[in-house]
Parts: sequence; structure tokens; C-alpha cells
Amino acid sequence: MRILLVGAGGVGGAFTAIAARRDFFDTIVVADYDLARAERAAAADARFVAAQVDAGSTGSITDLVRRHDVTHVVNAVDPRFVMPIFEGALAGGADYLDMAMSLSKPHPTSPYSEVGVKLGDEQFARASAWEEAGRLALVGIGVEPGLSDVFARYAADHLFTDIDELGTRDGANLEVLGEDGEPIFAPSFSIWTTIEECLNPPVIWEKGADGEGRWFTTPPFSEAEVFEFPEGIGPVECVNVEHEEVLLMPRWVDCRRATFKYGLGEEFIGVLRTLHMLGLDRTDKVRVGGVEVSPRDVVAACLPDPAGLGPRMRGKTCAGLQVTGTGKDGRPRSTYLYHVVDNEWSMREYGHQCVVWQTAVNPVVALELLARGAWKGTGVLGPEAFDAVPFLDLLTEYGSPWGQRDD
Repeated sequence: MRILLVGAGGVGGAFTAIAARRDFFDTIVVADYDLARAERAAAADARFVAAQVDAGSTGSITDLVRRHDVTHVVNAVDPRFVMPIFEGALAGGADYLDMAMSLSKPHPTSPYSEVGVKLGDEQFARASAWEEAGRLALVGIGVEPGLSDVFARYAADHLFTDIDELGTRDGANLEVLGEDGEPIFAPSFSIWTTIEECLNPPVIWEKGADGEGRWFTTPPFSEAEVFEFPEGIGPVECVNVEHEEVLLMPRWVDCRRATFKYGLGEEFIGVLRTLHMLGLDRTDKVRVGGVEVSPRDVVAACLPDPAGLGPRMRGKTCAGLQVTGTGKDGRPRSTYLYHVVDNEWSMREYGHQCVVWQTAVNPVVALELLARGAWKGTGVLGPEAFDAVPFLDLLTEYGSPWGQRDD
């Protein structure tokens, strides 16, 4: 297996640190627009080589695939680059994995009730081309989406006979400390991606009385609930957020409802609302002093790089799936399947903060399963399309076990 990793930022850097401990691949080409950053990430292992890439150029991706005989392309950059990388991998004859899917576009007249272009629609529209080429595009294989979707497959196969709701719930008790030791505002993940998913209309999947399912939207930050997270994190208020799980899970797992709620916190929601009110969430460029810049890119540039926050962070992050329905014994069942990572552990063991590490470990596990032949397929597939048990077993082998709480 010869891997092209596109993006050497927070997630890409953690990916290389995790992969360096495994032996299922021959080479990883670490590519970034900033060659120096790619070289720093590639220094982790003699099997890694650095390269410069324009992630917005299909031709740049295809050229690297062909030049290095790449078999698998891993997308570790912002979702605005999904389609060029996705198409570049196909054109070059490689399989593809990503951790976020092609971008959505709100409904032009009813954005808070009707879906427009959904997350991943552009990729699923190309499924037949991937099938005809005999190639696999494994989409949404980070932590959320990704591990949460693996949990959905596991619940359907091993815990439930009938599922009412697949409810992804994400929360943390993380703090970032300033130079004075007091907490400061500093997102632990890409602010570009966070703005995109949190300010877009959240999507929900639901079956009607006629048994027909449909996707619909609600206003941002709707349907707040307090969710009790495990391993000392405790209660966190969670709200509806647009996310890929809701678009992936119902394609392969039968359920009556699918939701995603994120524990953002009052301060973070306030910041996001202010950014939106001021137009600073926009991605189209504006002219400032003779230079054209995207307001959202300016916001991202003004905040600390999430990749460098690890030494200043404390606490844990939890990704998980709350499943309700009927258990294998015929009784009502409610189970939370989850994965917790402590920042102190991830920094000590890998030198990377817990949020990016938790995201990066899952595509590494998936690649190893593909290399072993335990997972295989063609077309555009989500994690739900594969057997969950080998994935969960291997994740545990990596030293980061998952958990189960029966309520």
C-alpha cells in the first residue's frame, strides 16, 4: 500500500504519528501546500516522503498519484477541497478516504425546513464512475463522521433488532489555557470547518407514518438537550448541527430517526452567531486595501492553530452514538457507544492534542483493514457498509479502546 496524505496540519500531523507505529504500508507521501510543513510531518518515519500539492487542483492530485504509484489517497484538509481531491484520486487510479464530505448548499427559499444540496451529494452522484473503475471511495471515516458510523453498524448487527433513533452526541470538558493559566477562547478543531457545519441548517432524518423516510432541516442550534457524557466529562448541553452521519447512516442502517448534536457551549454559540451577524463566516472574497480575502479565512488566521494547542489544553473529548430501540432480547434498549480520549494521554503518547488525534486514528485503522483485506468494496461507501467488529477490535489494539453504556 502506497498512501498519499493530502494535508499536514493538525489531523495530518497526527495521522503520520499514528501510522509511523504500523507496518501495513510501504510509503506515505505527505503533501501540503506548505512544503516545509509537509517536511516536518514526514520526518517522523523513513517511509515518509514530503511533497508540495495544490489541494484545489484535480491535476495536482492526479500528478502526485501517478508520480508516486499511489494506491490510496487520504484527504486531511478542509471540506472545500473534497471534490478536487476525490476526482484527482479517481483520475489517477487510486482509492480514496476522507474525514468530511462534499459541501452542502442550503435550500434557496426554505433553508430551515427543506434540504438543498446535502453533504456528500456530489460524491454519491459519482458512485457509478467509481464502481465502473473498480475503485473505492470510503467517505466520512474520521471520528464523526467515521467511528460514530461504525458504532451504528455495530448496534444494528449485534445489539438491536429494531432501531428508533441513531443519535450522534459529541461533547467534551476541554479547556485551552492562556499564558496566565486562565481559560481562553481557542477552538480545538479547524474553525473553517466548525463555522461551516455549525451555521448551516442542521439536517435530520425521520420516517413518517407511511414508513417513508426523508431528510429535513431545522434552524442552527435547535432542540437543545443536556447529555451526560462518560468518564468524568459530565453533563453538556448539545444542539443540532449539520453533520455527515445523518446523511450516511440511513443509507445502510434501518432506523426511524437520525440526528447529530454537538456540545458547543454558550460561549462558542455566541461567537458563531456574532461571526454570522457580522458576515465574517462568508467564504466569498471581499476587497480590503487592494487585496481580496475571504472573511472566514481571516477569522481562521487570527485564531491559534489547533495543531499547536496541545500543551495548553486539558480535559477529555468524547465522540459517541446514543441508540434507542428494541434489543436482541425483545425489550426496550438504550445504549451509548463511545470513544473518549484524554488530552494528557494523547500528548504524552503521540505529541498531538486529543481532538485531532481522535480524528486521525480512524482513517489509519481503516487503511490497515483495507490492506489486510478485512474491508473491501467498490463505489462510494460510508463506514456503515463494512463489518464493524474488525474495526473496533483494531482500534482497541491501537491502545484506544471504545466503551459502551447501557442506560
